Amino acid sequence: MPSASRHLRPRGEGPQAVTAVELFFDLVYVFAITQLSHLILDDPSVRGVAQAAFLLLVVWWAWINTIWMANWFDPDSPSIRAVLTTGMLASLLMAAALPGALGEHGLLFAGSYVVLQVGRNAAAVLHLPRGDRLRDVFGRLVAWSVASGVLWLTGAALPEDRRLLLWAPALALELGAPAAGYWLPGRGRAVTTDYDVEGAHFAERCQLFIIIALGESIVVTGATASAAGLTATVLLSLVVAFVETAALWWVYFGATAEHARAAMRSSEDPGRLARDAYTYGHLPIVAGIIATAVGQDLLIAHPQQALHGVGLAMVLGGPALFVLGETVFRRRITGTWDRERLVALGLLLLLLPLSVHVSVLLLSAIATSVLIALALSQKRVAARLAHDAVGQ
Repeated sequence: MPSASRHLRPRGEGPQAVTAVELFFDLVYVFAITQLSHLILDDPSVRGVAQAAFLLLVVWWAWINTIWMANWFDPDSPSIRAVLTTGMLASLLMAAALPGALGEHGLLFAGSYVVLQVGRNAAAVLHLPRGDRLRDVFGRLVAWSVASGVLWLTGAALPEDRRLLLWAPALALELGAPAAGYWLPGRGRAVTTDYDVEGAHFAERCQLFIIIALGESIVVTGATASAAGLTATVLLSLVVAFVETAALWWVYFGATAEHARAAMRSSEDPGRLARDAYTYGHLPIVAGIIATAVGQDLLIAHPQQALHGVGLAMVLGGPALFVLGETVFRRRITGTWDRERLVALGLLLLLLPLSVHVSVLLLSAIATSVLIALALSQKRVAARLAHDAVGQ
């Protein structure tokens, strides 16, 4: 095996750039996010939402673990590029199987996911020399992904109504692994300072995934509006949906995003921040965007109706979950609670009693107004962050 330096990103030479092959890899996840949105639209029930939420966790875990690898390994290395491209194919098969993951395509879904997880981690081990601390990290990852992989594949062989009996603990095993430090018998836990994360690159990759999710919102609403006939009411609904998406973008990419990148660059333990604020902390943000996209689809399809149940949960719960995730993310990065976000979250929840009496168009417009106000508050947030930085 050639020396590890040929395959690892150089450290200490400034921020690492996101490469073309990384952006190419992300294209599969545009498709995966669209699949998840349509799962809820096709089955707008508590069961449908629960299944989509479960599958979102799997999709996110497949993507974020690849981002960890690409933070260390150089995608311009031909063999690393081959690993990422193979992972992209496995991701495509997994995404294609999403609608039938808990049905007839369970084996394809689980098999593709296991091949991606185990194969990527094993390839990383093979690209590292003995004694390298990253080899120890990826050796732990291989052990945990093989253990969960057994549960995934065995569960796929079970009848559909029993599949989650093994898939739920498999997912719990995967999600708990970073918090457990990838503990192994006789070797103890890994510590996050071993991870040597390039913080700015990691933050940028997660920001790009937010762009993917927001872009999917525009695709879904645009397609629905086109199919609905582009009447005056439909066009007004489309405008409201777009402004809401733009407000979500503004809130996320306002003052906190740049502060987060600076915090990742300067942190003494960027691995811990990458684990807490991004690997775990971005899940509710992404889920909120997907739920908001579903709500926007319902807005354009039925603008004059009052929503109940799952539909209402998407229209109000989506933005509320996004703001909640954003609030917790900002708290982990800055160490303080943001008043504007907490107020916006409270206002969105206060809309619940009103929701059963007004049309989804009016309700969405009011919720969008709350998000716009929050987005406009980012200038004050930036000033406060700058003041806190000077104080430190």
